Amino acid sequence: MSQNLLNHIQDPIVWTGLTQVGAAAVLAALVVLLSRRRGLGLEAELSVAFVRGFVQIVAVGLVIGGLLTVPVAWSALILLGMVGGATWISRQRGTGLPGVTQVSFLAITVGAGLVIVTMTAAGAIEPTVRSLVPVGSLVIANAMKINGLALNRLKDELRDKRAEIEVGLALGGPPAAVLARHLRTGVRASLIPVVDSLKSLGWVWIPGVMAGMILGGENPVYAALYQFVIMAMIFAAGGLTSMLTSLLMGRRVMTAAEQLRRIGDDGD
Repeated sequence: MSQNLLNHIQDPIVWTGLTQVGAAAVLAALVVLLSRRRGLGLEAELSVAFVRGFVQIVAVGLVIGGLLTVPVAWSALILLGMVGGATWISRQRGTGLPGVTQVSFLAITVGAGLVIVTMTAAGAIEPTVRSLVPVGSLVIANAMKINGLALNRLKDELRDKRAEIEVGLALGGPPAAVLARHLRTGVRASLIPVVDSLKSLGWVWIPGVMAGMILGGENPVYAALYQFVIMAMIFAAGGLTSMLTSLLMGRRVMTAAEQLRRIGDDGD
């Protein structure tokens, strides 16, 4: 495996890629400079995000390069690690919500996991490390984004509409019925980006998977069909994740006495 990894690192195309990274870094530096000049206060966050993203994606490339020849079972461990990272990142959008870490982990695992397993069984994802890890990461990453949006909107709803919710509970309304509208608002808001992406697919933008397949010489029609499959997987995983997060969180924000818990500033 080490020799295989060394071959990937020494490939001349890697140096071409580093040159391209340098060009992209110049453009990113321009954004950081403009942020500083306009007083946006985002220079540190933008710089850290750019460097962190570069280090993380190269590290993943090295890991995958070294694992291409190992048994497919390793894919499950890699994807589980990605789910852990996705949980940690998206939970921060719901800081203060009770049990946010456990809810996020369960929702992302079920939402993304069900889609990955189903589509692998259907043949859309090859049962190999080379295919499972990249495609699975797309599904998990988008489930993470949607989970974060759902948590953020739900937290805002519970804080901003607290008085309204407490009145409904005081009048004897069942907690599930009183919270229903606010939970639906969180799910709807979280799904707006992926719905808009589906609406604009092929009209406003040609996604990376399809573009890469076409550039690689694949049949353009098949590339289009496979890209739609990818988008459908993202939509399904995101929808399942946000709905499960909404359902679980709707139960956790209520006490045994059917009162709304105080939404604090600390996690869990």
